[in-house]
Amino acid sequence: MPVVDISASAEDFNADPYSYYARLREAGPVHQVIVSADEFEPSWLVVGHEEARQALNHPALSKDWRSSGNFPDALVAAVNSNMLESDPPHHTRLRRLVAREFTGRRMEGMRARVQQITDGLLDAMAARPERAADLIESLAFPLPMTVICELLGVPDLDRDRFRAWSNAVVAPAPGTPNNTAHQQLSGYLKELIDAKAKEPGEDLLSALIRTRDEGGDSLSHDEVIGMAFLLLVAGHETTVNLISNGIRALLAHPAQMAALRADLDGLLDGAVEEMLRYDGPVQHTTYRYAREALEIGGTAIPRGATVLVSLGGADRDPARFAEPDAFDIRRALQGHLAFGHGLHFCIGAPLARMEGRIAIRSLLERFPTLTEDPAAGPPAWLPGSLMRGVSRLPLRW
Repeated sequence: MPVVDISASAEDFNADPYSYYARLREAGPVHQVIVSADEFEPSWLVVGHEEARQALNHPALSKDWRSSGNFPDALVAAVNSNMLESDPPHHTRLRRLVAREFTGRRMEGMRARVQQITDGLLDAMAARPERAADLIESLAFPLPMTVICELLGVPDLDRDRFRAWSNAVVAPAPGTPNNTAHQQLSGYLKELIDAKAKEPGEDLLSALIRTRDEGGDSLSHDEVIGMAFLLLVAGHETTVNLISNGIRALLAHPAQMAALRADLDGLLDGAVEEMLRYDGPVQHTTYRYAREALEIGGTAIPRGATVLVSLGGADRDPARFAEPDAFDIRRALQGHLAFGHGLHFCIGAPLARMEGRIAIRSLLERFPTLTEDPAAGPPAWLPGSLMRGVSRLPLRW
């Protein structure tokens, strides 16, 4: 099987990854690829929907890179002590402890505040005399950043510095190592959690520090740091791109935009799900490591191999979705993989959905003549193959 070097066409891939996935799927559901020029060897990329579901929950595929043997000299930071980088039974224990506090009730209790933050940001946009703004800077970034910071209880976060660290972790520029960002963010969160332990509040971070299960088990100091890292980074990066990718899709499909405006009550929830399927914020998962030889989609994957699951590829699979390249907010959607599947299904999915629905509804209601800025130039795509989105989205109204 030939190796497909996606990194050699990074600009074209970032602009339209879906045509690459379609060509790969036509030849089979699993392929060897190089997604980054920094990779030492190819990974196996799963692009079929059914095969992606299988891989996301396959017991032979580990998320714990520390025990994989692939990184003998890697530096381990406290931020690595999180659910995303662990397997059962450790993952089961972490998720149980976190789920005690990261509840649907706590998320639902944020609804009024999410609306208030959104309204304030839109007020600031509406006050601009030029009737133009960058949606990322004006809404898509500050909304989820403010929400997750308030939820965790870190209102004084240096957001410019944190955003630089976060970008270095999830969308590093080619040739840029992210170890430094991990170490700096780990140090920052350690200081923050030490302060929370001395003066706890009613926030989620304080709750994670003090939570105990029925057997008296609790999160260690490093595990609290790891969970704070995961919730902060995943809790804002993905929602930024959910909002901006969703608005880009609506602007590119005026008939769909008009239909949604005409029936926000009836169509909004389905529209957000279609945005997640059609152009979701995460292109592929983080790495999985084959603890033993396995087979997915008729393809033999050797022990020790690294595996990536293409969420974007799976959600455009015609074997699962009719006319998958069509953006249809009335689509009867079930089973998209934008939030993953199985053990590592995104614990923050309810919060992301709430923020996306509130942001998109409020934006459409406030600005009935919203359009892309014709003088904006070509899109500035996020680097790397992990996140899907743009770094700026200039709009006019």
